Amino acid sequence: MLRIHFTGNDLAGVRMAAQPDVLWETILSFHRLRDRRGSVVYGEWRSEARIRLGGETRLLGALVPSRGYFPDFLTPPQGILGLDEGLDAVRATPPGRLHTELALIGAARSGHPAVPNALRALADGGSGPLGRLLGALRAYHRAAVEPYWSHIQARVEADRARRGRALLDGGADELLASLPPMLRWRSPVLEADYPVDRDVHLDGRGLLLQPSYFCRGTPVVLRDPELPPVLVYPVTHCEAPNVRTPGLPSLAKLVGHTRSEVLNAIGDGGTTSELARRAGVSLASASQHAGVLREAGLVATLRHGNAVLHTLTPLGAALLGGAQGAPVAAPAPQGSREAREARETRCYARNGPATS
Repeated sequence: MLRIHFTGNDLAGVRMAAQPDVLWETILSFHRLRDRRGSVVYGEWRSEARIRLGGETRLLGALVPSRGYFPDFLTPPQGILGLDEGLDAVRATPPGRLHTELALIGAARSGHPAVPNALRALADGGSGPLGRLLGALRAYHRAAVEPYWSHIQARVEADRARRGRALLDGGADELLASLPPMLRWRSPVLEADYPVDRDVHLDGRGLLLQPSYFCRGTPVVLRDPELPPVLVYPVTHCEAPNVRTPGLPSLAKLVGHTRSEVLNAIGDGGTTSELARRAGVSLASASQHAGVLREAGLVATLRHGNAVLHTLTPLGAALLGGAQGAPVAAPAPQGSREAREARETRCYARNGPATS
């Protein structure tokens, strides 16, 4: 069990990461590469990544065990800025910290804090071994992560949209309560399923929430309590994107069969190309139908870098929920906060970015 303890200042200091962290995604994807679980989400990616890598992962395999502890210095805060900035921060790791954290790998394996033989040269802090590590990280990232980066960005941005809505609705309390089911907000403690029993005291430093595409099952925190607190948690994946949802025929009568499929395909968010793949239509058709749904106030469209992200508005989610058999709330009185939010959402969806 993981328990993260908040003070009032910590609640005020909760913040969402602005984008995926390149080094967290790189390291966590290496876990997924060796994990047979989650084949619906990661199966095709594993096959393609293994072909690109050609088996060249020995150094990373020694540094990042298949389970348990891996060194904190591999995921510095600068990873949020990009690969070059993140690797520069890894290069700047003090030799003493390198040795201490690499010894913890040995402690996790044998119970005794000793640097594994394969990592002794790296633990000494020489420029040669450290340069080989940086080269291995860069090569792995280019083969296994970089080709999928736009997809990773879209999933993380969809998660940020969901958490942002929770924050606007109810502040930090609602944001923490909205996190995935393995995280449970019981003020003033955030609990999580975790491989070991651990308490993290934020002590007024706040908490960075970092959604991750390659995080799976349980969240991840840094081991060193002196480092800036960060909680890496898994985004929600569409486990069966091509399965038709019960109740969609009724929705199809209202908005049309293909358009109802596109609305359902949006789920927690997706790019136009993702909608096309999930709904089984062409890219042009997905773009056209997403535009019509946006004009109707059912979908909001946002541009994030080179990607265009579609998410459901509360009205779209309510309509889809009703088609799936979920209870739909009665219309709110026109002067209520709920009615104002619905009107504002429809206005934003119509007048916001119109590119699909």
